[in-house]
Amino acid sequence: MLEIEIDGKKLTVPQGSTVMEAAHSVGTHIPHFCYHKKLSIAANCRMCLVEVEKAPKPLPACATPVTDGMKVHTHSELAKKAQQGVMEFLLINHPLDCPICDQGGECQLQDIAVGYGGSSSRYQEEKRVVVGKDMGPLVSAEEMSRCIHCTRCVRFTEEIGGYQEIGMANRGEFSEILPFLGKTVDSEISGNVIDLCPVGALTSKPFRYSTRAWELSRRKSVSPHDGLGSNLIVQVKQNQVMRVLPLENESVNECWISDRDRFSYEGLNSAKRLKAPMIKFDGKWHETDWQTALDYVVKGLKGSSGDRPASEIGVLVSPHSTSEELYLAQKLARGFGIDNIDYRLRRSDFSADAAKTGAEWLGSSIVELAAAKSVLVVGSTQRKEHPLLASRLRQSVKKGTELNVVHVAADDLLTRVHAQLIVAPQALANALAQVLKAVVALKSGETVIDLAGVTVTGDAERIAASLANAESASIVLGNVAQHHPAFASLLAIAQEIARLTGARFGVLSEAGNSVGAELAGVLPARGAFGSTVKAGLDAGAMIAAPRKAYVLLNTDVEFDSYDPQAAVAAMKSAETVIAMTAFVSEGLSDYADVLLPIAPFTETAGSFVNMEGRLQTFNGVVRPLGEARPAWKVLRVLGNMLGVEGFDYTSVEEVRDEWLAGRDVATGLSNVLSAVKAEVTAGAGLTRIGEVPLYQSDAIVRNAASLQATRDAASPDASAAPSVLAAAGVASGDEVVVRQGSGEIKVRLFSDDSLPDGALRLATAHAVTARLGGMFDPIEIKQG
Repeated sequence: MLEIEIDGKKLTVPQGSTVMEAAHSVGTHIPHFCYHKKLSIAANCRMCLVEVEKAPKPLPACATPVTDGMKVHTHSELAKKAQQGVMEFLLINHPLDCPICDQGGECQLQDIAVGYGGSSSRYQEEKRVVVGKDMGPLVSAEEMSRCIHCTRCVRFTEEIGGYQEIGMANRGEFSEILPFLGKTVDSEISGNVIDLCPVGALTSKPFRYSTRAWELSRRKSVSPHDGLGSNLIVQVKQNQVMRVLPLENESVNECWISDRDRFSYEGLNSAKRLKAPMIKFDGKWHETDWQTALDYVVKGLKGSSGDRPASEIGVLVSPHSTSEELYLAQKLARGFGIDNIDYRLRRSDFSADAAKTGAEWLGSSIVELAAAKSVLVVGSTQRKEHPLLASRLRQSVKKGTELNVVHVAADDLLTRVHAQLIVAPQALANALAQVLKAVVALKSGETVIDLAGVTVTGDAERIAASLANAESASIVLGNVAQHHPAFASLLAIAQEIARLTGARFGVLSEAGNSVGAELAGVLPARGAFGSTVKAGLDAGAMIAAPRKAYVLLNTDVEFDSYDPQAAVAAMKSAETVIAMTAFVSEGLSDYADVLLPIAPFTETAGSFVNMEGRLQTFNGVVRPLGEARPAWKVLRVLGNMLGVEGFDYTSVEEVRDEWLAGRDVATGLSNVLSAVKAEVTAGAGLTRIGEVPLYQSDAIVRNAASLQATRDAASPDASAAPSVLAAAGVASGDEVVVRQGSGEIKVRLFSDDSLPDGALRLATAHAVTARLGGMFDPIEIKQG
């Protein structure tokens, strides 16, 4: 520890600290622009000049390391004169357009200029003009004349985003911040440069010129889009969400949010919002009142003769719903005698259900995962599934973490990968079994899994050594692994590797409340917190053996199911489909019979449980739109109308208290399987890699106009290894017909060296591919 004195205050700081960090630790403010605690030191704005005793001139606080006995004056005459001089230079070319600038009212330059700027400028020369840049549909760079060259945006894209999308060209007064020629900014976390920009050079394109900062109310919320559970500041004007910003939480999202979290709010105000109950008769949709719609729902559940067996009803719910909604959904279903309820629409393998001992979760805290010395990620398109977690792991690799991958595609993770096994989907369990066999050899251990037919490769040995020799290690299964037909085997093998190496293991929860759905008991054979219930059908079985009636909560089966072809067919064969939804989609309009408008997360109170088991509560930030109602209230009324006991709630807190019943969330978490079985034989043939695109994850995102204009939301093309194209007799870029089951579509097929033989990569959860079958099922290619 070193001793330093700042403005007469004595303190001790760790070796290697800068003057800026020391000042912040005691609450002393030093004006700055280029410095940011999460970025490397640039020291190019010079606004943080301070006086250091015995130094011949003012020194930049951000780049000056602390020495023992140093004395610093941040507000002395010398320091203030230096800071005022820097401010005068910064304002020479800055345009005088504060009245129309989107940054007005929250501009760092504006705030600091009040304290350190002059009332007039001594310079009379013409100000420079910089032409605006096109950075894509999310980030506006139309007023680059405002830029003060702090380079925060440049450093962010390279250091946090993973690759440099923005750079600074030229020198002196000709310096410009710009994207690379002919390219836009396409990172999945690019919107953070808007927050980082201390002036109005980079602003939000969807928010641009819509309102002023001081007209907005700031309210806290939590993101429902992925399992991280990012903390948000939702800004509201006249009962409408206008903007979303990050709420700093070092344990979860640090000070960042993904573009999906930032810009999805546009979907909340889209034209497809359902504003009133609707009933279909004579093949046409008609608006109605709530009482009529609910009477129709009750009749639909009971059947036209009033004696429909509850076993003929299936309940499919979304893990993007709140814990309270999920708890009431399963309580209502079981109270009415319906045992067929599930939230896992994108799952295809439910064989581990009988061996589960608790709710699937990360297996550690997010901070512990990032701090692990060795991490094995199995079946995860990391950057598109969990953008911020992928970024956090990139930072971990810089600090020495060994990142290992077992996956179905050699994606560019924008970081150093210690070892990776890339195989076709049908060989994914076999690839993980190779790692297990190598670990067994290293540890001289034993496993109940039959590994006789498994041949260990060099990459598997490197992964095994990394996990076995690390001080701390974690194994996590991503969305691809969870959707995979061999998920139970993957989980069982991961458990064995973890047992032998001492590593933690778990799953990267797909949705904002996947863990909450497990704890709420939205499973066919487990009630809330694992309580015993009568077993029903899982989501796959409800689709494979269509029910007479379905209740859909917050889900569109054509986008949210493992096999959209079969799911839509099941809906169309049903006598009654009841949909509680915030949006009207083409699919729901086609197969549903009644639509009940429910409130999205911004219009209701509730809670989400993120992947690390953290319960996060929130309140609605705006009133429900039109006749929409919070889903928990709709379920409460339906419970009363159906004669189910225990539906006399007056607040969402009452529902939460009953669900938790004084228990801590952690008591219900466990990835351990009571019986370990695994099938490790690698299959043959051509198999589809059907990932969910970044901006198709849920209904809110699918209705966000700006996100749908990005490169990640483009209509999907197919891609495969060169050998697959050669076997099909097509060239890269040709239009082909791909077929699954009874459905086929035309797409362009491109060659991709990052893919293994025996696989065709074609996204699911998209209108273009909704006629196809299973996400990781066999697929055919025919010449177009």
